[in-house]
Amino acid sequence: MQVHPISPDRLAELLADRITALPGAGERWLRVAVDGAAAARPGELADALVEPLRLRGHPTLRVSAAGFLRPASVRLEYGRQDADAFHDLWLDDGALLREVLDPLEPGGSGRVLPSLRDPLTDRSTRAPYTELPPGGVLLLDGALLLGRWLPLELTVHLALSPAALARRTPPGEQWTLPAFARYEAETVPADLADLIVRADDPRRPALVESP
Repeated sequence: MQVHPISPDRLAELLADRITALPGAGERWLRVAVDGAAAARPGELADALVEPLRLRGHPTLRVSAAGFLRPASVRLEYGRQDADAFHDLWLDDGALLREVLDPLEPGGSGRVLPSLRDPLTDRSTRAPYTELPPGGVLLLDGALLLGRWLPLELTVHLALSPAALARRTPPGEQWTLPAFARYEAETVPADLADLIVRADDPRRPALVESP
C-alpha cells in the first residue's frame, strides 16, 4: 500500500474527479458513500464534494445515514449503551434502500427522501421528497455502512487508528468503541471500500492506494 498525504481541499477535488470518471457519469445516477465513525467527520468530506461536483456539471443530494435510524424502541431495546445493538440494529437498512438508494437504480424514479427520522426526538422529520436529476450524485455519509450490500457506485472509508478513534470520540460516546472494533474485525471495511483515507488528523488526511 502507498500512503499519500493530501490536503482536505485536494482530497475533495481528487474524489470529485474519481466520481465523474465512473461509468455512466452524467447519464445515470451515481450513489457515493463516505463511511466512517463520527470522529472521522464523514459528513464534512461529503459536504466538501458538493461544490467540486457542481462545477463539474453534476447536481448533488446530501443524505446522512443518521436520518435513517430505527425507532428508539428498537435501537435501545438492550439499553442505551449496548455496542452490539449499535453495530447490528441502529441503521434502518430497509428504509435507506427503499427511500434513498433503490429510487436511483437505472429506471428508478429519482425521487428521494432525504431523511426519515430525527435521531434526537425519535419523530418523523417530515422532510419532503426531492427529485435528483439524471446524472446527479447522491452523497451519503455515515458509520458502519459497508458490508451491508447497499447498492453504491463508489465507497470511501475514513480509517482511524484505535488510538485516534478513542482520543477523538467524546466521553459520552466511548461505549460505541467496541462496535467499531467489531466492524474492523468482522467487516474489514478497508477491504471493501473503493478508496481509503487515513483520517487520524482531519487537517492532514492521507490517501491509501495500492501500488
